[in-house]
Amino acid sequence: MLQGALKEFVIYVSNFFGLNNPWDFIKMIIDIGLVSYIVYRIFQLFRETRAMQLVKGIIIILVAAKITDFIGLRTMAYFLQNSIQLLGFALIVVFQPELRRGLEQIGRSRVGDFINRDYTEKNISLMAMIEEIVKAYTEFSKTKTGALIVIERSTKLGEIVDTGIKMDAHISQELIENIFTPKTPLHDGAVIIRENRAMAASCFLPLTQNQGLSKQLGTRHRAALGITEISDAIAIVVSEETGRISAANNGALTRNLNSDMLRKVLIKNLIEEEHNRKIFGFRKVKDK
Repeated sequence: MLQGALKEFVIYVSNFFGLNNPWDFIKMIIDIGLVSYIVYRIFQLFRETRAMQLVKGIIIILVAAKITDFIGLRTMAYFLQNSIQLLGFALIVVFQPELRRGLEQIGRSRVGDFINRDYTEKNISLMAMIEEIVKAYTEFSKTKTGALIVIERSTKLGEIVDTGIKMDAHISQELIENIFTPKTPLHDGAVIIRENRAMAASCFLPLTQNQGLSKQLGTRHRAALGITEISDAIAIVVSEETGRISAANNGALTRNLNSDMLRKVLIKNLIEEEHNRKIFGFRKVKDK
């Protein structure tokens, strides 16, 4: 009897979803899998950003509209329902940074590029650059010298480079230390690195829109977060008040790094993650 009931249930489900043959079932699984993946990626994109807080606010308005309509508060229900209709236009403006980041990630993806190429020479250059940065930042940390370096990745920062003094110089510890020596012409602003070369110094960066940051974070830290909110760049900061080293990536800040930790962060994001992205065709969205 149980077998017959199970058979009837399978027939009912098949008829309900229009599954007339095994191929229809496979297509349904693929369809559900794709939708689930897209929803997951959207959630990862918005998670712990100001967009997520706005999404929560919208959900509260939707629930409040249903409740007021159910208990008969018609005026309030009318007001909330009309507010919801305006949200569709407001979302485009409010979520502009997040939408831009999502479209940039789609543009950067190279689905189908599964060929593992030899990046040995490039990795050697990257490692040499990382070591020069780590040595300079170690000295800055000891002397409490403020510094801000932004390392460009897939998203081009040409507009930011144009705000500073053009250099196009080879990266070295001596160059970095000379740039950020206090009271020198180039020590204010950020150094932009592209393809292992210092493209410009004294560049202006957009400040973060996150209003919930600690008051202890100064302009350099806010600028580091700001540039990583609108691009996939890596920004590294030394606080001139405490000498502590921090790294910003994807709108998140990792603080209190020592030289070994800084080296690991740069290797992970500039070498290992880039290698994985080229193999699998997309860049993982990191937890914030």
